[in-house]
This record gives sequence, C-alpha cells and structure tokens, in this order.
Amino acid sequence: MNIAVNTRFLLSNKLEGIGWFTYETLKRITRTHPEHQFHFLFDRPYHNEFVFSGNITPHILPPPARHPLLWYWWFEQSVPSVLKKIKADLFLSTDGFLSLSAPMKQLLVVHDLAYLHYPAHINKSALLYYRFFTPKYIRKAARIATVSEFSKVDICKSFAYPEDKIDVIYNGAHEFFQPLSGQEKDKIRARYTKGAPYFIYAGAIQPRKNITTLFKAYDRLKSEQEVPHKLVIAGRFAWKSEHIKKCYDALKHKDEIIFTGHLGRTELTRIVGAAYAMMYISLFEGFGIPILEAAQCGVPSITSNGSSMPEVCGDSGILISDPENIQEVYEAMIRIITDKDLYQTLCARSTIQASRFSWDKTAQGLWNSIQKTI
Repeated sequence: MNIAVNTRFLLSNKLEGIGWFTYETLKRITRTHPEHQFHFLFDRPYHNEFVFSGNITPHILPPPARHPLLWYWWFEQSVPSVLKKIKADLFLSTDGFLSLSAPMKQLLVVHDLAYLHYPAHINKSALLYYRFFTPKYIRKAARIATVSEFSKVDICKSFAYPEDKIDVIYNGAHEFFQPLSGQEKDKIRARYTKGAPYFIYAGAIQPRKNITTLFKAYDRLKSEQEVPHKLVIAGRFAWKSEHIKKCYDALKHKDEIIFTGHLGRTELTRIVGAAYAMMYISLFEGFGIPILEAAQCGVPSITSNGSSMPEVCGDSGILISDPENIQEVYEAMIRIITDKDLYQTLCARSTIQASRFSWDKTAQGLWNSIQKTI
C-alpha cells in the first residue's frame, strides 16, 4: 500500500502540538509496518531525523505553505500532482487540511474546532480560510480521527458528520517526561528561579491560552499572600500576543515571572518535572498535551473544566469552572499551595492518570483508522 502523509509540520527543533502528533505516530507506524510504502510530503527542506525508516520516501513540494493563499496552492496543486505520480492509495493529513482535488481516499486528523468557538483569537485571513474550507474538508474526508471525545462530539454537532466514521485517538506524552528526584528538581530550580518553587505554563503564548488571566491571578497571589512561588512561562510568543505583552507590562510583580522562550524537548521535560504545578487554564483545547506531560512527571495541574481538558486531567488536578475568573484561579493557586494533603494526593493521582495515555496507543489508534479508511 502507498500511503502519502502531510508532514509539513515536521520542523527540526520547532515541533509543537501537531508536529509532535505527526512525529510520534508516524515514527511508530512506519517502523511497525515495513510492508507498506510511506511518502512524506514536506513543504520545505526536511531534516533526516524525520526519515524514520527505509520504507519512507520524502518529497519536497513548493511553495512553503504558511499563508492561506499558499495553503490553497499547496493542497490543491502541489499535493495532487505528487499523489497522482506516486499512485497513492491513501492521503493522511494530520493538520486538519485535505486536498479537495485529489480523488483517492483521505484520512483527516482534526485536533479541534477552535476557530468556530473563538474566532477573535485567529488572524482574519486564516479565519476566512477555516470558515470556507474546513466544512469542505470534513465532507471530503473518508474518515476522521480526533484527539478527544469532546472534539468528536463537536465535529458531529457542527458538521453533521457520521459519528461512526470518527475515531477518538488520545495524544500521548514523550517517555522523557518522568518524575524527577529531589536533587534534580533543586538543580533546575536553582537555574531558573534561584531555588524557589514555581508554577509553570508550557505552550505557545496566544490569546486562547488565557495567559492574561493567569498573569493577573498570579499578580494578586504575590500581592496578597507571602508565598515564594514564581511563575515560569515556557513557550514562544505566537499570534495576537500584543495584548498579552501589555498585560505583563502592567503587572506589579512582573519580575517574579520568568520567560524561557521555546525549549527543546530535553530541557522542557526537566523544567516541567521540577515545577510545583502546571497552570493550563486555556479557554479551549482539543486535548491539552501539557496537562498530560505534567501528570507523567507527577506534577498536578490547575486547568479548565471545559472542552477536552477534564478528559486529560481526570482527578489529578484542580478544575476551574470559569477560566476567565481571576478570583477562582487565584483561590485554586492558594489551595494547592496551602493544602499539603490535597497536593500530595494530586501528585499521586497524576502518575496514575498519565498511565492511561501513551504515544504507542495513539499510533495504534491512528493505524486502526488507516485500515478502516482503506
């Protein structure tokens, strides 16, 4: 079988959500199924680390697709041409886009429908593209895989897509995310916070992640409580982050917040593992991998009781009913600091919750979807 895969988010040293999903699943699938041929479609020069096995043929398809006009050209001109040339039996796309002009069966991975629920948080040109093409992509898809029960229901309700043609395949977390020893935690804390315990947010800095509420709740915590905890922000500034920067500039205790920028996987696992708790009060998520990464380290989360996040967190954290309520986030931070019995219970539950997920399970689930599609 000739399986073509959209791998344009496999970017060396720049892997984020969709990129990690693609990397972890395809690495396993290609190595487990040497009897099939895989064609990886890149939109720019690729790194050899992404050619996981001998049954992979990489293709570079111009132009680099990082703008709505170029998205259209890439998926409707460049991709169909190669699919026809290699006589693909299936096109797997892991980023929510498909080729409307390609005739073979296509398996679409939809991580979320955030553009429907929070359109103001997306650039206008991208929003127009999503609104016009996403319904077409979903109708075109022979089958859909998604990463949570919440997203499955959302797809069915929003587009009347048949429920029995959607597979839920949860994300995993890399095995490098593991509990650290006390000595290892001390080293990381000494490096980043001069030894102080810290809350951490890990991910891109953009409006949907609700960073301004986190800043304000933390600023209130430092103003009203004598606690040593600092706040570490591990991620890059992404789209529409100007308002977030202005909010930060107005904080009374902004010097207690540490920005690390984008971190490589090894350093990220260490800084998450040494954290006191993960702060992930996002407004909307298709999954929420940082919650799972923290849980795998035995680190509990304060997260939102909405969209998919309760599925990922389970009973291993504190759920915020209104993530934009500064008072509620503030009180959760106080509670997880002062209630030591609760904190120890959440730490223990975190590793149990994390054991329910793995990239091996994700890869097997995606392979099952491929077989159902063919």
